[in-house]
Amino acid sequence: MDEQGLKAEFHEQTARIHWHELQPHFARGAVVLVGETLDLVDVALQLKLDNKQQFEDWIGAGDISGPSDEQAQQLFDDNPEVWAVVAAPWVLVQLQRA
Repeated sequence: MDEQGLKAEFHEQTARIHWHELQPHFARGAVVLVGETLDLVDVALQLKLDNKQQFEDWIGAGDISGPSDEQAQQLFDDNPEVWAVVAAPWVLVQLQRA
């Protein structure tokens, strides 16, 4: 499948979900937080394309990370609705913009 096809597939699979529903994925260390300045579908596409340099840049800039213990506790307490998409084996999560 070409990049446009992959992007369309990720777009179709993107959904809003409450944090509590992601707990099994969080427990296995598979949740990745995506900063609000990034496009969730573009991040999923770059992950699928194994674009290591782009991910290193995003991680270095703090735009992508695993949730810290403190963040995870706050997310659990608040149980917000988030945007999520699976880019196996990862679940990419983006907090809703206010």
